[in-house]
Amino acid sequence: MEAVNEVVDGIKKATIKDGQPKAKQKPGKVKKGGDSTGDSRPLELDPLPDFIPYRNKLFEKLKAQYDEDVARQERVKINVTLDNDRIEVGTAWETTPAWITRQISKSLSERIVIARVDGELWDLDRPLEKSCRLELLDFEHPEGKKVFWHSSAHILGEAAERRFGCQLCIGPPVDDGFYYEMALPDSGVVQTTDWKPLETIAGKIIKEKQPFERLVMSKDDLLDMFRDNKYKQHIIKDKVPDGTSTTVYRCGPLIDLCRGPHVPHTGRIKTFEIMKNSASYFLGDPSNDSLQRVYGVSFPDKKQMEEYKKYLEEAAKRDHRKIGREQELFFFHELSPGSCFFLPHGQRIYNTLQAFLRSEYWKRGYEEVATPNMYNAKLWETSGHWEHYKDDMFTFQIEKEQFALKPMNCPGHCLIFKHRERSYRELPWRVADFGVLHRNEASGALSGLTRVRRFQQDDTHIFCTPDQVTQEIEGLFDFLQHVYGTFGFTFKLRLSTRPEKYLGDIKTWNEAEDKLRDALNSFTAAGGARWEINEGDGAFYGPKIDITISDALKRDFQCATIQLDFQLPQKFQLEYVTAEVAPKPKTGAETGADSNAAEGAQPARGPDEPTHGCARPVMIHRAIYGSYERFIAILTEHFAGKWPFWLSPRQVLIIPVMPAVNDYVIEVQKIFRQREMFADIDISGNTMQKKIRTGQLQQYNFIFVVGAQERDTRTVNIRNRDDTSTQAKGDLIPLDEAMQKLISLRDERHLENKI
Repeated sequence: MEAVNEVVDGIKKATIKDGQPKAKQKPGKVKKGGDSTGDSRPLELDPLPDFIPYRNKLFEKLKAQYDEDVARQERVKINVTLDNDRIEVGTAWETTPAWITRQISKSLSERIVIARVDGELWDLDRPLEKSCRLELLDFEHPEGKKVFWHSSAHILGEAAERRFGCQLCIGPPVDDGFYYEMALPDSGVVQTTDWKPLETIAGKIIKEKQPFERLVMSKDDLLDMFRDNKYKQHIIKDKVPDGTSTTVYRCGPLIDLCRGPHVPHTGRIKTFEIMKNSASYFLGDPSNDSLQRVYGVSFPDKKQMEEYKKYLEEAAKRDHRKIGREQELFFFHELSPGSCFFLPHGQRIYNTLQAFLRSEYWKRGYEEVATPNMYNAKLWETSGHWEHYKDDMFTFQIEKEQFALKPMNCPGHCLIFKHRERSYRELPWRVADFGVLHRNEASGALSGLTRVRRFQQDDTHIFCTPDQVTQEIEGLFDFLQHVYGTFGFTFKLRLSTRPEKYLGDIKTWNEAEDKLRDALNSFTAAGGARWEINEGDGAFYGPKIDITISDALKRDFQCATIQLDFQLPQKFQLEYVTAEVAPKPKTGAETGADSNAAEGAQPARGPDEPTHGCARPVMIHRAIYGSYERFIAILTEHFAGKWPFWLSPRQVLIIPVMPAVNDYVIEVQKIFRQREMFADIDISGNTMQKKIRTGQLQQYNFIFVVGAQERDTRTVNIRNRDDTSTQAKGDLIPLDEAMQKLISLRDERHLENKI
């Protein structure tokens, strides 16, 4: 979604009206080797719509001028420094990154997707302009993967134009491939029967090894080139300032508005498939035109596609919505969209997760509070959220005053801090809140537990002195390692710095970023995870550290965040009494002024300065789970519904061999429930084998099968869900011993289901 957000940033409900001239389209005919799906339509249009040759004619004219300009550039020797500090000597405006890769090895040149020149992504076939540092990125590099999939989106765009004669909108890479949005002639709809034809055309495009050609164009020329595409027109007018220029890329007959860069040619994509299609709105705004969105995925070799399909199969088995339904954990209802109903077994997981954090809070010096769900809009105006976040809040009027449900807890915690005088001796003050939050997510964005409107967070805020910041963040890193390690997660760290739109002054921001850098460097030096920079992605009120966890399928999820905030304490005029003694006011005799007027006077201070003898605290925003709902979705898929014993909503199932031992079954259940274990029984009329099978399908960690012998000896026969060798009758274990083993397994929070 990042690429889409870049396009729509600053655009609020831009309505694109129908009625502009549509591209002329001549009747098509079926080309040789046409559609084999049974669809009577042609595989691709012949001839292509008139806007395509017009676009190419203008491109050829401007490209010739550009090539002449490049030919006039001075050819001087340049030094190109590689990652290993090896230096290659080249010529400005002639030597390309692709040429350098070929000098190193043929296999490297075939593997590298894109270059990075002095930190800027750079086409492999684009000439270098001066001495520089060169990095070579392959498909496995995150930036390389984005470029590869972005180039694949252009192939999809070309295939769509050749099949439909459509107006293309945007085609970004996404986390698992790419998509292209388009408006078909006469409001047409993409069908699943179009997938194979699109793949066939894409295969032809790939076989042709069409080069990706880059061209810088002025805004006026862009508007001329895309005169028949109202969507491109809107983006150009809104995103390209007057008198400036940007780039387009051509591959085959497709020319697209695009900053690039791209792979050298379409032949680099070895395998390409359409995955799904859906409807969407231009710029994601329901008031705009409805469009068609086609998703695809591609790889540099066929083996990776096969592995990806296996991954999709496994991901489908692990889908939290499927497991949630099968295990009766939660459900959603149309009468409260985006708000989860947690069923008893789902709430068991919820409560266990919360109890885990509460136990850690007690050890680490946190205090828990409860705050209101609803506030007057004046609170959000003070915090700045009303200006930046109002559209994502549920707002309403009460007695002619504007109110909103809280989407976050931080302003409320500021009110708690401010409600009485605070001393430096109280800091750091670590405050936790499990309050209910609401965010007005678009209905089309709602998705199971991963995107909801009503949720709870493990939200905490630390109020501390500037000198305590590094120590507190190091403590949070230890907290992260303990919690994520308990679930078997590894994690990555990214420092997100000042965004374009921010509150406060540059000096304060730089100080905040430096403190986070120091903490991250200390963590890495002590053997912790390495960190990366994420320029410009901080919150509007301060820089942050984003923590990304990796699950059993090696998927990355951002859950935790650590945000440093100097702005909210300023906005709410928060202060604490420092250790320094405030200067005593001078008497009237000392100043020559009236003694009554001087009594109790304080030196003048600015409106944003704290009271004399006081200082502003620093506020650290912190979450580890993030939202409980989303974290439960991640855990469900991570464990594939096979919960570790301590977190399991179904820990023990007790089954009788015969009705005569039902009383013992009930007694065993009572004993285990007294020790706060989730022990269930099945004394129904089903056969014992059916009861066992049902318990296995419900993923009980342990099944106790008891008969007369177990009753008489006060023992149990235990079947372990994850140990096939225990699925037949084994050794009898005394009841007390079984209890102690399971208590230990639960309280030590082991991941392995083993006693």
